[in-house]
Amino acid sequence: MDDCESLSHSKWECKYHVAFIPKCRILAEPLRVHRRASAAEIDRIVIDALDRVGLDRTAARRYPHQFSGGQRQRISIARALVLQPALLICDEPTSALDVSIQAQILDLLAELRRSLNLAMLFISHDLAVVRQVCDRVGVMRDGRLLEVGETDQVFRNPQDS
Repeated sequence: MDDCESLSHSKWECKYHVAFIPKCRILAEPLRVHRRASAAEIDRIVIDALDRVGLDRTAARRYPHQFSGGQRQRISIARALVLQPALLICDEPTSALDVSIQAQILDLLAELRRSLNLAMLFISHDLAVVRQVCDRVGVMRDGRLLEVGETDQVFRNPQDS
């Protein structure tokens, strides 16, 4: 792939030597900031991350307003994955999604957890989602940790009702 065919430059941008911010920059930026990949590797890593979250490579050329809520969430997950983390922090990952898309995102997170051996810190106000996703639960109120335990135990016998 030459410079003008890479995800970071369109043919128009190359022809007129225009310095647009590449649309895929949001996915590539963590790699550049943390110097985790060479310029030649970035496109491959971005494509792989998009594939892992169920989006095709054309997503790298689209603008944020062109994505649905579920696709935006997948882009956020892909952005986190490009750095190959051991821990993925999921802060309200399904809060603004409809139920069917919410289920798809939860399934995706479960698959990534298994396939990449990821640990996840899942932050949510949706107790049904917490019960479905988490092995262990910490209950907080007013910024203080009140209880920690196995999910089933905490839901069956909460210590602070």
